[in-house]
Amino acid sequence: MSDGPLIIAIDGPAASGKGTLARRLAAHYGLRHLDTGLTYRAVAAALLEAGSDITDEAAAKAAAAALDLYALDREHLSAHGIGEAASKIAMLPVLRRQLVEKQRVFAADPPGAVLDGRDIGTIVCPDAVAKLYVTASPEVRARRRTAEMRERGTAIDETAVLADLRRRDERDASRAESPLKPAADAHLLDTSEMTIEAAFRAAVDIVDRAVLARERVHPEPDVPV
Repeated sequence: MSDGPLIIAIDGPAASGKGTLARRLAAHYGLRHLDTGLTYRAVAAALLEAGSDITDEAAAKAAAAALDLYALDREHLSAHGIGEAASKIAMLPVLRRQLVEKQRVFAADPPGAVLDGRDIGTIVCPDAVAKLYVTASPEVRARRRTAEMRERGTAIDETAVLADLRRRDERDASRAESPLKPAADAHLLDTSEMTIEAAFRAAVDIVDRAVLARERVHPEPDVPV
């Protein structure tokens, strides 16, 4: 790959479709995938299992240091209680900086990776080859999240999900450390009226154009015959 690993940064609010898109892009380009939200959930899970105070920065740092980003159990970490705890520890600046460094190391490991979260293009990988900001209306996101949870057997009210998403949006956008916002050079992809396939094709087009632009700036050296 010309001029270093291929890093694709995908940001956006909860239930916007960024995770599904990130996994498909990773498979398409033969890259590793990291849902950075799971790193916070993994730390929260470790603290809860140890009976530690989730606001204990020292305990959070120790849990983060021991974290293996290549072995995150999505199914286990998707539990609602872990998510609630993760949203609280994500406010700890020291922990955020520590996890960002681990995420950067993961991304830089050749041949590259697709990272999705809320601060990938702005903080974690500001030099990513391609940056996407995936969004959708709160109502559409609430409908998607409700359907997802009901498929898992969780009885949930869509109105409550919508209210929770709005609270998370406000918290993520207003926090002092790494607030949720699109990078200045990110491509906006609104999936409100898109199927998964349409969103995927649009994302592939964006990434392909970004890769081509990089190769024009950093062409592969000629190999002597």
